[in-house]
Amino acid sequence: MEPLGWGAIFARMALAFWPVWLSLATVFALSIGLRRRLGLYGRLFDSPMGMIGLALVLFWVFAAIFADVIAPFGPLEQYSGMKNIKPGAFLGDDGGVFLLGGDNLARDVFSRMVHGARTVLEIAPAATLFAFMVGITLGLPAGFFGGTVDTVLSFLANLVLAFPVILLFYLLVTPEMRETAIPTALAATLFVFPILFFLLLFWSRYGEDPARAAPFIGTTLVLGLWVYSGLAFNADPLGVFSMDPNLLNIFVSVVFVNAPTVFRIVRGLGMDIKTRDYVAAAQTRGEGAWYIMLWEILPNVRGPLIVDFCLRLGYTT
Repeated sequence: MEPLGWGAIFARMALAFWPVWLSLATVFALSIGLRRRLGLYGRLFDSPMGMIGLALVLFWVFAAIFADVIAPFGPLEQYSGMKNIKPGAFLGDDGGVFLLGGDNLARDVFSRMVHGARTVLEIAPAATLFAFMVGITLGLPAGFFGGTVDTVLSFLANLVLAFPVILLFYLLVTPEMRETAIPTALAATLFVFPILFFLLLFWSRYGEDPARAAPFIGTTLVLGLWVYSGLAFNADPLGVFSMDPNLLNIFVSVVFVNAPTVFRIVRGLGMDIKTRDYVAAAQTRGEGAWYIMLWEILPNVRGPLIVDFCLRLGYTT
């Protein structure tokens, strides 16, 4: 059979995404109707640009959720005679269509693109969040204390930033690197920072009231070590959290490369904010250093950090 033309290809792709269109219509209809009750989220629907941005994000979120329904073939399935086939080619007389053609292993590119959205959404937000945990946990004391702490931490951050980002990614994700203990060692080091961050957050807030602090700290340790054992060492006894070596390599690479940049941003903002009057007032009240960093400085730098987080999601993808 003759391959489909581009008009028919785009029409079929649009039809394949029907669960996404239905979900988008439902979300937008409900959100517009209730936008006055939805606070900051509701304000997005007062801005055309905000609605367009939200639609783009939600499109790929729903594509990832409904990937099994949208994709006509499995992302790893290979089909005889479809190697590097042109877009719109039919698989046999009634075996479906490779809408975007086949790759060099005879797999459907369209199906791989749709399932790729799921992989990206599994990695990008979590890896970016981990990078922010590392950057914030190290950047706040560097900016607040200065001196030797700042010198040592800044030297380590600059050491990583001295490498070209693309070259560093290539080095970290090579198959040879997976065979070494480096990814696991980096994961064991970097993945402990989210646990450390939340322990410091709760202890600095409730440390003077152990009875109140105990549930928060206990929950952090139990959940944190559970997730840590699964992600860093693939040793989750319940099998809920795990990463294959290839995924771990990519995840660690993203965290390792992004964390120093976040560190520099947080350090610079911390050096500025620590001179403000409300920080001096907290010091006068006798608040501890970590309380001031996490409960006085950090909330007041959330704006730039939120913007950078959203931008960094794109870089990570």
